[in-house]
Amino acid sequence: MDRIKQLYHLVDESETPLPRAWSPVDKYQYISLSQNNLRAQYKGKGQSHKDAASVRATNPIPASCGLYYFEVKIVSKGRDGYMGIGLSIQGVSTNRLPGWDKYSYGYHGDDGHSFCSSGNGKTYGPTFTTDDVIGCAVNLMDGTCYYTKNGVNLGIAFTDLPVSKPARKRIVDVKKRKANLYPTVGMQTVGEIIDANFGQAPFVYDIENDRRELVMQAVSRVDSYVIPDRHSHQSMLQKMIQSYLVHHGFSATAETFARSTGQEFTEDLVSIRNRQKIQRLVLAGRISEAIETTQRLYSGILEKDHNLLFRLKVRQFIEMIAGADSEVKNLRSPKVHGGSPSSTPLYGTSYTSPQSQSGSFLSNPGSFRRSRSRSKSPTVQQTHPSVIQSTRYANGKTEQSIAEVDGDVDMEGSQTNGQCSNGVQNGSSVLNGAGTSHTSMDVQGSAGKQLCGGTSAALEKTLTFGRELQAFSNQLKEKYGKNETNKKMIENAFSLIAYVDPWSSKAVGWQLEQSQREILGDILNSAIVENYRMPGRPPLEEALAHGCELGNLMIQSGNGIAAFLSVKGLLEQDS
Repeated sequence: MDRIKQLYHLVDESETPLPRAWSPVDKYQYISLSQNNLRAQYKGKGQSHKDAASVRATNPIPASCGLYYFEVKIVSKGRDGYMGIGLSIQGVSTNRLPGWDKYSYGYHGDDGHSFCSSGNGKTYGPTFTTDDVIGCAVNLMDGTCYYTKNGVNLGIAFTDLPVSKPARKRIVDVKKRKANLYPTVGMQTVGEIIDANFGQAPFVYDIENDRRELVMQAVSRVDSYVIPDRHSHQSMLQKMIQSYLVHHGFSATAETFARSTGQEFTEDLVSIRNRQKIQRLVLAGRISEAIETTQRLYSGILEKDHNLLFRLKVRQFIEMIAGADSEVKNLRSPKVHGGSPSSTPLYGTSYTSPQSQSGSFLSNPGSFRRSRSRSKSPTVQQTHPSVIQSTRYANGKTEQSIAEVDGDVDMEGSQTNGQCSNGVQNGSSVLNGAGTSHTSMDVQGSAGKQLCGGTSAALEKTLTFGRELQAFSNQLKEKYGKNETNKKMIENAFSLIAYVDPWSSKAVGWQLEQSQREILGDILNSAIVENYRMPGRPPLEEALAHGCELGNLMIQSGNGIAAFLSVKGLLEQDS
């Protein structure tokens, strides 16, 4: 991320872009811009105050900054150094120095006075001249503004700034233009030049220290809040934690927590451990076993939720490509001319359309057609399969699970970067059985990973499963109508076949990440829990999501304190 985004990481620039340069439009004609619109130079007559000229930044200051800061270096004070640095709302005349008009604020270099919506200044700080660096900080939590000179804080200059309205709403009515404060600089005499730093480069003043102090103040306000009936409140929190542990299958921890807090523990430990077992299977990429176990222990769940079943089957196909699913993991490569299994290439194979398996997945979610395809002997081809390429995501990171079902889950991560190994055409004939297609793939992927476990038999089995999955997709479409989510899901999964090394592909590699298993595991677990008329999402997670959304609403309403009270930030601080 760039430095400005790091300074204001809570700002959503798609809604409220940050100031990054001076505006070539919102300025007076006597101001000339250069150096990526960061340098402003006075080019006017400079004879009187009527020749003053100002320029505003490209965007107003978003409330979600919490504490906003920018610096201006005086490259040249020019003839008299009649310069003002500060803030103004859109619509204030640019033929004036900041601070002279209503909703305009400025600190002037020639006399060191502060000007607040008036032509009459007040004594504030020292004068400034060539080579000085002046900073302007806006505290959006309490509506104050202070300046710095060469890294020294000069104290509060203005209070009660109009920062109570959302910055992203550009309202025409002057009375409601309260959040559109723009960084502003003004000049009046010949030769005056300034350079702006909106965060692109390190600041002279340590603004981050001030930010840390504001965070501590905000947290202190939360900690000092008086909660009525604290005992009842504590009991409610303990129940929320207990339900979270039970929901996610932490049986031993849930028992211990219940005893230590004096709660009654009435949960079915067998059911909790069963769900935990299924979770571990999913996290290990052993989806076929997870489906079979779910069907055996919780009969009827997958039959009722065909979209969940479809999602699981798509994930099984992905894990077969990755060589993690047990359907391909245990296959051994046949010896070819005395070669070792690890060196056997995945030869291209000719396939014919499989016999209809209509209803096989719906009637028996754990089923997999284990008979081998009635194809001729594998033949080497130099063409690539025709599949649909997904460009929706761009994430080259991958992680591989080495979890064991009966032990603790241990994740081993690796990161790779690479490119698509070949061109990809539109269509999915290699999987839908519409004709004959051929493949030619290398065994080796990123960091020693092997496609489909590294054997031609596993590849053949994966492609056969893929054709069955396509048939299942068509069946669901005929029975329930179009489903764009399912359509995109299967297209993304099939696109993996087009890559010799999908783990390193920025276009499709995201599907092989451990995080995708975690998401699916949570969805399956919630479906099982909901089947017993329990909340599909733990109340603790609901409360956290509610807190995050309240923070977003506070930011949208222009309440700057929300920038210092993010739920994620508070949790990280406590941990």
